[in-house]
Order: sequence, then C-alpha cells, then structure tokens
Amino acid sequence: MSLINWTPEEFGTSVAQHDEEHKHLFGLLNRLHASVSTGERGTIGKALDGLIAFVAEHFSAEEENMRKANYAALDQHRQEHEKLVNTCLNLQQQFRAGQAEITEETTAFLRDWLKQHIPQVDRKYGPTLSAN
Repeated sequence: MSLINWTPEEFGTSVAQHDEEHKHLFGLLNRLHASVSTGERGTIGKALDGLIAFVAEHFSAEEENMRKANYAALDQHRQEHEKLVNTCLNLQQQFRAGQAEITEETTAFLRDWLKQHIPQVDRKYGPTLSAN
C-alpha cells in the first residue's frame, strides 16, 4: 500500500517538469516506506540514499527554474528546501553511523512535509514558471 499518491487536484503545480518530478519523488518515498517494513538496513539505506539524492536534484531544478523566471519568493522557497535537506542529511548520517533508524514515523514526516509544501508553497510558483 502506498504512503502517498500524486493527483493533479491535490499536488498539481501547472509545471509539467515539476509535476513529473513530484510523481517520481512520491514513488521513491513509497519505496522507502515499503522497505522500512522489511527491517533490512541495506534495503532501507539504498532507498533512503536514492530518495535524498533525488530530492536534492529536484530542489535544484525547481530553484533554477524559479531563478530564470525571476520568481519573487525564491529565497523563502530555497530556505524551506535547505531546512528539509539538512534534516534528511543529518538523518542519513545518523542512520549510516547506526545511531538512528528509519521508521514509519520518518516516512510519515516526509509525507506530511510534501502534503503541506507542494499545495501551499510549490503551487504558488505555477503561474510564474508557466508564463516563462
């Protein structure tokens, strides 16, 4: 069972590139969530690494497109991205060191962040990026 599913009504931004990236991101989060139930650290670690790598790539693409479009809220948006990336990198480091586990609470946190961020923050860039 999926932790999160992309629908245009709930998560569409009107920017095809980023909607596709969000769909892929949801798939990676669902994969991490499924791997948590196995308890296999190697599988969890690979899923976590893949998710974090893609998040960094996606955030970079969003920010570059916002920069090119002279999006007014770029700095605030970048700060939200940096906060999540720093949280994820810290968790990844602790997980690798055996000081933390990836749990259903972890995946729920990421799901909830996306459920807030995409509709309330990302959607705002849609008109500006679509026009450029």
